[in-house]
Amino acid sequence: MPTDEQQGETTHFGFSEVPTGQKTRMVRGVFDSVAGNYDIMNDVMSMGVHRLWKRHFVDTSGINPGDRVLDLAGGTGDIAALLSKRVGGTGQVVLSDINESMVGVGRRRLDDRGIVANVRYALANAESLPFASKSFDAVTMAFGLRNVTDKDAALREMRRVLRPGGRVHILEFSEVRAEPLKKFYDTYSFSFLPMMGKLVAGDADSYQYLAESIRKHPPQRELAQMMENAGLGAVTYRNMTGGIVAIHRGRRD
Repeated sequence: MPTDEQQGETTHFGFSEVPTGQKTRMVRGVFDSVAGNYDIMNDVMSMGVHRLWKRHFVDTSGINPGDRVLDLAGGTGDIAALLSKRVGGTGQVVLSDINESMVGVGRRRLDDRGIVANVRYALANAESLPFASKSFDAVTMAFGLRNVTDKDAALREMRRVLRPGGRVHILEFSEVRAEPLKKFYDTYSFSFLPMMGKLVAGDADSYQYLAESIRKHPPQRELAQMMENAGLGAVTYRNMTGGIVAIHRGRRD
């Protein structure tokens, strides 16, 4: 059967067009490169605001004690740590990521904090999840969807693994509408971020990609429609910090 590369199909990798079959490997390479400095760079890039975004994301999720939650693109464990407190001893969090380096950092960080009893780990591609249908009460994904090659497939998989009544929660960079903020944000993204990536992490190219990937991600209304197309109902979104990030939620009926 012809591969994507043989068929000439392409997708975006930042602002570049690459063979569809290569993107996952290329994204994995980016996160292999940044894993060790990922948390430091998040603090530098957002001036610490990412921690407030994540806390608000979890605090307003409606996730309850006893819930079983899948945290996709869980990376270095920030969301999983917050979820662990919410689901308590009778619940469970599965921290999942496609990148082994990120999962390794996340596991070490949570182990160091003593967060071990109700967290499990899995290497998984969001487009084809190795979990049974209807096996989670909630699925979360923070700052990961924009790196997925087939976002529609990932959204369908999120719905599939949810129990009826369960909800998908997505926190992601989005589209800034206000012109003064948009101009500042563009300058910040394409000048400051690669420079700080080079100074702090020794890797300007990966942070150039991350800035570009934000601009290629579907804006708020388009992502909401994609969630509905994947079979999710009661889809809502809420902007934070002028639309720099947005929280999308949807329910499996």
